[in-house]
Amino acid sequence: MPDAVRTAAVRAVLIMSLTIIQAMVAFLSTLTGSWLAFPMVLSSVASTVVATWAVLDVWVTRQVWNQRHGVVSEPSSTARQMRRQRRRAQRAARAAERDEASGRIRGRRNAGDLSRTGDLSRTGDLSRA
Repeated sequence: MPDAVRTAAVRAVLIMSLTIIQAMVAFLSTLTGSWLAFPMVLSSVASTVVATWAVLDVWVTRQVWNQRHGVVSEPSSTARQMRRQRRRAQRAARAAERDEASGRIRGRRNAGDLSRTGDLSRTGDLSRA
């Protein structure tokens, strides 16, 4: 987590914990009928607003950080086009490799030196045998 987001999150957790403590004090003082109940209820309402603001601050800080320092997004059409080009290049490389391998096999078979299985085992390509 980036430092700015971590700072905002720590601040939000502290404010929320103080708000919860304040709400508990307000509730308990209301049950006992203390004079402190009314001011604590008012301050708990204000603290709830501040805690909500702090949580929103974490969210906004995280969004801003991701926008400024996050992964640069490319349009999907560009990414799709790059994948297509990569696939075409891979297919062409495999086709060239196949053609090269079959040329070697054909040349040797025509010469009558080796059988097909023997030729493949010598080239190291046993998957086609």
